[in-house]
Amino acid sequence: MPVKNRFAELLPQITEWRRDLHMHPELLFDTHRTSGIVEEKLKAFGCDEVVTGIGRTGVVGVIKGRQTGSGKVIGLRADMDALPIIEDTGLDYASTEKGKMHACGHDGHTAMLLGAAQYLAETRNFDGTVVVIFQPAEEGGGGGREMVNDGMMERFGIQEVFGMHNWPGMPVGSFAIRPGGFFAATDVFEINVEGRGGHGAKPQECIDPIVAASQMVTALQSIASRNLDPVEQLVVSVTSFQSEGEAFNVIPQRVRLRGTVRTLDEGVHDMAEERLKAICTLTAQAMGCSVTIDYNRNYPVMVNAEEQTDFAAEVARAVAGDCAEAPLVMGGEDFAFLANARPGAYILVGNGDTAGVHHPKYNFDDEAIPAGCSWWAGVAEMRMPLAN
Repeated sequence: MPVKNRFAELLPQITEWRRDLHMHPELLFDTHRTSGIVEEKLKAFGCDEVVTGIGRTGVVGVIKGRQTGSGKVIGLRADMDALPIIEDTGLDYASTEKGKMHACGHDGHTAMLLGAAQYLAETRNFDGTVVVIFQPAEEGGGGGREMVNDGMMERFGIQEVFGMHNWPGMPVGSFAIRPGGFFAATDVFEINVEGRGGHGAKPQECIDPIVAASQMVTALQSIASRNLDPVEQLVVSVTSFQSEGEAFNVIPQRVRLRGTVRTLDEGVHDMAEERLKAICTLTAQAMGCSVTIDYNRNYPVMVNAEEQTDFAAEVARAVAGDCAEAPLVMGGEDFAFLANARPGAYILVGNGDTAGVHHPKYNFDDEAIPAGCSWWAGVAEMRMPLAN
């Protein structure tokens, strides 16, 4: 089952959809225009059911196969939201929304799944039911969690679920996947350090929160270097350091640190949170400051189920001739919430030699569309083959 001819025919149309979405990016759950377009197209394709408002602005389409005796129901999921980034591509279809950009290729994911939905609704060459899932707020909002908590899996009887993400640096239209923990759990933290402010020339009369916070930034790096088995994976990054005021001659009263912790193992997850809190609490105490720590476990580890991963790779090989082993990724992915609710697999499709995701010069490569659409369609047709 190589790339389907139908998707080569549909490529100009799907590309047009993708570029329109690129010009009108929307953030988090505010995907009203995008959701409206998805709803309109799914209805025009002749989906048996189209439901909106799941997980606030999510859209679900139901496509029944030519046969349904197998009783199988498979979910196919794409994300819709953009990022708060100023685009710097110079494209003639660049973002028209200042400070918003499809810098992660969710416009491509949405367009590819729409293309697959059109094909599946036209042909219905499968025995069972396909549920196409268009999710908001992947970029930190937990839209997958919201759709699952809204009862999506139970309402549509979804038994297993499959997702896809484009990947710069891989040849266009190639595939890669791995079983087990794939994308990291993503925690976020905020640390507020309070000392006693005063004149910069009289530090002896102050308790300097900048010195204390600086000690914390350095000490937090020891969690990965000195508390963790070197063969395990852990990232602790302080990404923001802010103090009150900007005067050159004032020691501030307060400093705020923000950052993220990334892990792929639950034991490491627990250890990292415990050590972060201990280091900051005791460093503040030693420096005479007070500290408050807000630690939030955001996205869980995204785990590919072994059986579904093997099948997803089989479909990829049928489309592209090969499927590579993907690397571990310390970025987060809220497909994790769907994969926690039902067995699932998440695959990477090559985007070529482009800027990385979340970069202002990134752009989804439309030449990946036929391969991505063919993989989606292949998941349905190969997982739920028609009975003879």
